[in-house]
Amino acid sequence: MGDFPRAIGPVLCVVGARPNYMKMAPIIRAFAARTELPRPVLVHTGQHYDASMNDRLFADLALPLPDINLEVGSASHAVQTAEIMRRFEPVLDAQQPACVLVVGDVNSTLACSLVAAKKQVPVVHVEAGLRSFDRAMPEEINRVLTDQIADVLYTTERTAHENLAREGIPVERIHFVGNVMIDSLLANRSRAPSPAEALRRAGAPSAPAESASGYGVVTLHRPSNVDRAETLSQALGILREVSERLPLVCALHPRTQQNIARFGLGHLLRTERLVVLPPLGYLDMLGLMAGARFVLTDSGGMQEETTALGVPCLTMRENTERPITAEQGTNTIVGRNRGLILALVEETLRTGGKRGRVPELWDGHAAERIAAHLAGWLAERKVSAGA
Repeated sequence: MGDFPRAIGPVLCVVGARPNYMKMAPIIRAFAARTELPRPVLVHTGQHYDASMNDRLFADLALPLPDINLEVGSASHAVQTAEIMRRFEPVLDAQQPACVLVVGDVNSTLACSLVAAKKQVPVVHVEAGLRSFDRAMPEEINRVLTDQIADVLYTTERTAHENLAREGIPVERIHFVGNVMIDSLLANRSRAPSPAEALRRAGAPSAPAESASGYGVVTLHRPSNVDRAETLSQALGILREVSERLPLVCALHPRTQQNIARFGLGHLLRTERLVVLPPLGYLDMLGLMAGARFVLTDSGGMQEETTALGVPCLTMRENTERPITAEQGTNTIVGRNRGLILALVEETLRTGGKRGRVPELWDGHAAERIAAHLAGWLAERKVSAGA
């Protein structure tokens, strides 16, 4: 890809959904600190369409407002991906960028990469090479295809290099830089409110955060957990049982809450031991996670964040694309195995749970390494193009 170098234009930096913001914020800051880099142009596809939540996340992360917003909104995977491509192509033509930088594994990541590759514009993928080996996950398809067409692949863990090598990616394209999610966490940890304050700001009772026994944090949004009545009922039943041992603060995705209402499962959450909240801002969620006894989640990013924070994490999935969080960090894959979950909760309350260690290069400087390498890479392309 990208065999036809051109004059150096801006770096188009693409975000589309909540997990992208935490990854892009430190990258934008690192680019701004290097005058030899082309200016970054932030493109928001609008894949995550809750305007009020978008504004709050951008403010929490000190991420500049987007230069361009495609305002795509929600749709099926096929329709959303196609609409992003349709709206992104004129932006690419107008900007004539030096490269397109994408992060993570959402539909926006793949859609903008495809447009760039077909236009002979280099693609830079941050968080490359992660694999769950579960092709039923849309995100896995996005990861595999984006990596195949990327010119530069920045990885968060060394096992990603093995995955990419098996898929035939040339080694010279792959660069181990560390985890930009952890850049954001470390930069903002001191700004996060106390757990009690985070709950008060959400309009919820602060009792769980102030109790001597503490509390657990829950997020659930994966289709495998929430899109079928049977699996959602099973997951909520487990949460109710866990809450009998420790109060739980549940920040539930809007689709999860809609499905709870659609399937008539609200009664499973009607207990004082479960505090149900809408999605929270980044800083409030960080404060709650940092103060929790444990986290129950199906989120990829929270597996990484809990490892960095030293908080035990029980991941309600059958697999993970972030194996280092289980091999070295605080994460344990539990699926919806009721017996295993309850046993691990009891163990965590008794002993403090799994601690692990922070992985290599999860040190808060991944974005700086990306900026330094990309500056050199683009300079070489400029020389080879005779610009």
